[in-house]
Formats: sequence, C-alpha cells, structure tokens
Amino acid sequence: MTVQKGKWAWLIDLIELFALGIWIGGLIMIMSAVIPAVFNSMGMEPAGHFLRRVFDGYNIIVGSIVVLLLLTSGFRLWFGAIESNDVFSIGRVEIGLLIGMILMTGLIVGLLGPKAIYLQEQAFAAEQGPLRKAAYDAFFRLHMIVRALHMMNWVLAVVLFVVKIKRWIGKPFATC
Repeated sequence: MTVQKGKWAWLIDLIELFALGIWIGGLIMIMSAVIPAVFNSMGMEPAGHFLRRVFDGYNIIVGSIVVLLLLTSGFRLWFGAIESNDVFSIGRVEIGLLIGMILMTGLIVGLLGPKAIYLQEQAFAAEQGPLRKAAYDAFFRLHMIVRALHMMNWVLAVVLFVVKIKRWIGKPFATC
C-alpha cells in the first residue's frame, strides 16, 4: 500500500510542477518575446487586439491550472494532512500561496480584465482629440494595475513552484 501511495504522490507532484512551469514560462514568453514582436510588427490598435486574444488564452490556461492545483490540493488534504510527514501532506504556505493565486486570478479574469477590455475598446473607438486621450489614459491606468497583478500572480506561482520543489526534494526517495 505504501508503494502505491508513494507513486500517486510522485505523479501529483509532477503534475503540479508541470502546471506551474507552464504558468511561469507562459508569462515569461509573452512578456519577453510576444509583446515586443507584436508591437514592433503592428500598429497600436491591431497589436492591442491581438494581445488581448493572447492574454485571453493565457488566462484560460492560468484558470485551468488554478482548478488543477485546487483538485490536487484537495486530493492531498483528503488523503494526507496539513504539514504531517505523510507523502500527501500539503503545507500551510502552499495553501496560503494557492489562496493568493486564486484571489489574484479571480481579480484579473473576473473583475479588472473585462473592465480593461471595455476601456480598451472605448479608447480604440474614440475620435481624435481630448476624448480619445482621456479614453486612452483611463485604459492605461487600469492596464497598469492589471499588469502589476499579473506580475504579482507570477511571483506567487514562482514561490509556490520553489516551495513544492523543496518539499519534493526533502521527501525520502522511497516515497517519490
């Protein structure tokens, strides 16, 4: 029974680490390669529309990873314990980071993201002049907040990845 339990714990660890790697690497790729290439290849409005679709896809991936992490954490809580020596245990730090990531993702995807999209469309549709400038200013103010939240959420994902690696490395080899 212990061998089977260890194999399941090892598989769950790998799934969580893989999912977090996609989350972390995805934002790095978007920020370092996609955004500069898009803005260097397209005008402001087409680039804005394109990047909105890119982030729509990224947000779907992040939301799916949050659900996956919730399921694996729930599995760990069901079969293990909080901070015990059991191979399925989940630490309080992991739970706290996951709660922070859920809240941040909900704020980005459910509240501020749609508002930013609305303001972006208003800015693109506005006529030249002071109304257009005001619309762009409103969009960029909110967009800066959404970008900061994406970066903070990314940091939480990196920290959770490190915590999970440390826990994984600290396990006895027979349970991995």
